[in-house]
Amino acid sequence: MYKATEKHIYLTRHAEAEHNVHDDYSIRDAPLTLRGRQQAAQLHQATKDNVQTIAQLLVTSALRRTLSTTVIGYKELRKRLEAEGKPIIILPQLQEVNNLPCDTGSAREVLEADPEFAGLDFSALTPDWTSKAGFYAATEEAIAARARWARRWLRARPEQHIVVVGHGDCLRYITKGYNTHEPWANVEVREYTFAAEEAEDSSGEGWLVPVAKVAQEGEAQPTSSETAS
Repeated sequence: MYKATEKHIYLTRHAEAEHNVHDDYSIRDAPLTLRGRQQAAQLHQATKDNVQTIAQLLVTSALRRTLSTTVIGYKELRKRLEAEGKPIIILPQLQEVNNLPCDTGSAREVLEADPEFAGLDFSALTPDWTSKAGFYAATEEAIAARARWARRWLRARPEQHIVVVGHGDCLRYITKGYNTHEPWANVEVREYTFAAEEAEDSSGEGWLVPVAKVAQEGEAQPTSSETAS
């Protein structure tokens, strides 16, 4: 088990999706654009000889745009980890924070029927994961609780190097605890570690501290919280 302060967490925002370019937040579970798929392929090239050779766990949000970014952008890492018996972990807790169609996921059976996602394990998706209610609500309290849950979950994992694919607003809450509106580019990868060990973390928040910027293949497209009315 590695110390939390020795961990390397590679937070990745998804590639360009349809709602990013059309400012149409009514698109349910918005998929990647063609350019987004190209950006994800560029992410693969940018990380295949560094992050993908050392990462020990690959984690993603369950929305289409993060799933596609993961399977395209981290395909070598997926292949290696699956050969080691460690499939991609899909976490509904990493869904985008806003209560809009573009940020609302698809039912488990819909995702399981998509050929692009063949072989992925969607067993963590309970029927309420798309509800935007309760634990998954778009309230400040619920969002902060999910971000705290994610940080604690990552800190408790035994792996030292972990790749996480998520969303702009969600990543802001995970890294800062609130929506800073700090730019996160599409397919931007930032490396973080933990500020303190669990036993020394009096707040219980599991705060992260930045280490380095690893890659960026797209522009700082706004999130739905920045432009949706």
